[in-house]
Amino acid sequence: MKVIACYSNKGGVGKTSTSVNLAHAYALAGKRVLLCDLDPQGASGFYLRIKPSKRLTEGRFFEDVKRFTKSIRASDFDGLDVLPANLTYRDFDVFLSRMRNKRSRLKKALASVGSDYDVILLDCPPNFSTLSENIFKAADVIVVPVIPSTLSERTFEQLVTFFDDRKLPKKKLRAFFSMVQRRKTLHRETMRTMREQYRKRFLTTLIPFAADIERMGLHRAPVQVYAKNSAAGAAYKALFNELENRVAPTK
Repeated sequence: MKVIACYSNKGGVGKTSTSVNLAHAYALAGKRVLLCDLDPQGASGFYLRIKPSKRLTEGRFFEDVKRFTKSIRASDFDGLDVLPANLTYRDFDVFLSRMRNKRSRLKKALASVGSDYDVILLDCPPNFSTLSENIFKAADVIVVPVIPSTLSERTFEQLVTFFDDRKLPKKKLRAFFSMVQRRKTLHRETMRTMREQYRKRFLTTLIPFAADIERMGLHRAPVQVYAKNSAAGAAYKALFNELENRVAPTK
């Protein structure tokens, strides 16, 4: 089982669209995939037509293996299951703070279903918290969407500093540029500067700022389903291929 987290400490950078499209790409490749939505807004479940979980509330996510398993739902796509979120997830940190081994609880919860899946993808909320520390510990790979702008450059620097300060393995970080508009001078200059500064951290794939991605909310499906031959569809396929080629499978 490989655990891939789609994470950024900044909101609005394309985490959910990346999570859904990567999960779909892995399923198309014949993998058994669980998309685990950790964001209380529940956008991943919405995109895949899965209703919010009513069973898995409060601390039960981390304590009740049976309920955790029963809350998983099949999507419309072969090989792709979803663990949908609900608004009680906003209190994850409250419940984690009361638990023993609070930074390892997510890893333990995922292990309870790990034998059923080849890949678990985590769609993560945008913050630094006890939950995010659980994510950093549980994930084999942390995929980080970065908009090529000054503010996103700053937040990525904060993430790298967070890893340095806590002596977390930065080799887990796999950043890529998201919502790219090549005609913008700022985007081109920021990408060049960040690639020079974080040479080992960035993938080569760029996800464009595209209407086809914005239409995911209308179609409630991955881009490959309704715009397979679009630039966005090709970009997500390239991102999947690059992750598979550059990241060794977990033993």
